[in-house]
Amino acid sequence: MNLADFDYHLPAELIAQHPTPERTGSRLLHLDGNTGAFIDRQFRDLPGLIRAGDVLVFNNTKVIKARLHGAKETGGKVEALIERVLADGQRALAHVRASKSPQPGSMLWFGGADADVKATMIGRVDDLFELDFGADVHGILERIGEVPLPPYIEHSADATDTARYQTVYARHPGSVAAPTAGLHFDDALLADLQAQGVALAYVTLHVGAGTFQPVRDDDISKHVMHSEWYDVPAETVDAIGRARASGGRVIAVGTTSMRTLEAASSGGEDGQLRAGSAETKIFITPGYAFKTVDRLITNFHLPKSTLMMLVSAFAGTENIQCAYAHAVAEKYRFFSYGDAMLLEKKRERSS
Repeated sequence: MNLADFDYHLPAELIAQHPTPERTGSRLLHLDGNTGAFIDRQFRDLPGLIRAGDVLVFNNTKVIKARLHGAKETGGKVEALIERVLADGQRALAHVRASKSPQPGSMLWFGGADADVKATMIGRVDDLFELDFGADVHGILERIGEVPLPPYIEHSADATDTARYQTVYARHPGSVAAPTAGLHFDDALLADLQAQGVALAYVTLHVGAGTFQPVRDDDISKHVMHSEWYDVPAETVDAIGRARASGGRVIAVGTTSMRTLEAASSGGEDGQLRAGSAETKIFITPGYAFKTVDRLITNFHLPKSTLMMLVSAFAGTENIQCAYAHAVAEKYRFFSYGDAMLLEKKRERSS
């Protein structure tokens, strides 16, 4: 398939710039991947669309304040977006924007007017810069960092973004972008789901800035995904096993949960989900045989993006195109702060 197969027209005014007043206040487009039928709903309707014995799988990564503003030794402005904090906690890999790229051994200063945080540029790792802060990077980011809103959100991060560009169940710091399908859940909704017999399980995938990396080749098979770290706990594997045994469905909350579960199911010939931690570059495109996930809750994705390819693989390319055209016509809100979809997996045709 070609890149153009995953394009659609989106008026700029439909890109949500701010979250809804309440987390559960979004709309929900329910798409059946087998029939292509879709229904307009509200996200608050979700408990009525899930039954006892199902398991919802959430990504409990926590967004870090990964954007830093500062200056080089020469005085030129510099901006760093921390992609990953390394194992020693004092070094990080970062995207760095400056008029001229810093050279190994040069110093960068962060912290606004105070400029009290310095980092040494150690070297390059592919397109990233290795920075040594000589102190706890997570502590520095929490003190002087800024929430790294996506490039299509046009305002600088404020206190509302600090609270709302984070899921209520976020636990493990490491992401530079939120697992946005989870932003629609509040504590009351989670409690309601549990009360009706729905299991809640968690994985961790630290979302990198590469999630916004465009696909540049018309031949999508040539695209190389960025690497992301994930962890699947044994209790999540057990919860999914219990759901399967009782006839329940596995519902991934977000494409990051989907990619985690499918990556962790791809290590052996049997396609069984396995607990553990690893790096993944899994690239899900039409023709992929899903191993673990039955349903997907997700937001609306950018045209020609890898996530458009993922949802097309799951619910059918033509079905997704029709549903997106409907969402545009009905003025749904798009992307990170936008509305959601509930996708039913398109069954494979028997030969």
